[in-house]
Amino acid sequence: MLNEERRRHILEILNREGRVLVVDLAKQFHTSQVTIRKDLDVLQAHGRIQRSHGGALPARESALEDPTLREKEKLHRKEKLQIAAAAARMVREGQVVILDSGTTTTAIARALRKFQNLTIITNAVNIAAELSGSSLEVILTGGTLRKNSFSLVGPIAEETLRRLNGDILFLGVDGFDVQHGLTTPNLLEAKVNRAMMDVARVVVAVCDSSKFGRRTLSSIAPPSGVHYLITDRGVRKADLAAARKAGIQVTLV
Repeated sequence: MLNEERRRHILEILNREGRVLVVDLAKQFHTSQVTIRKDLDVLQAHGRIQRSHGGALPARESALEDPTLREKEKLHRKEKLQIAAAAARMVREGQVVILDSGTTTTAIARALRKFQNLTIITNAVNIAAELSGSSLEVILTGGTLRKNSFSLVGPIAEETLRRLNGDILFLGVDGFDVQHGLTTPNLLEAKVNRAMMDVARVVVAVCDSSKFGRRTLSSIAPPSGVHYLITDRGVRKADLAAARKAGIQVTLV
């Protein structure tokens, strides 16, 4: 296989899976890890990818990049299911669970359908629909619909949340910088997320490893606002150490 052909295939795998590892690519293309590293270095030099420890991620997006829920659903599916299963293990019957919008929290909602006695507070229309046939009580915040994320934002959503209390919040984010905290591309979404954090006794950030080192437009909270973090084993050791140093209890799946 020619170098350019192999690099094109690497980009296709990266776009499909959201992350590539040197060791996996070397096996797949029957070549050395040294060759794969050179390929990744070339692709990074052309701005096509972002190198990470042991592999690569898609090229960094703009801080304003705000992909749709359907676009996000295609990425890191296995990791999201594993994160959802770990999140469900933190929940007990009789609790009030807050879920913000996003594909990871949607996976958590599906994992919570096995419970019999939960109250779910959410600003995500699709999550409310997911749970409509279950035995769980669902409170939808109301607000203005963001069509690309199926989330409800604005003063109505914020005011509803301020009148409620939750036992545990599962918060998905677009960026998790261990120095600067949690971010999202949308200002109104960030305000709703902060309101959720204010009324939850326990805050659990749920995000796959591709979200680390990214900062998008709107700050939600510093790392100190998070009690627990559930992520996958692709997270860099430096990010993992920094999160733990910030006092966050980390679960790897």
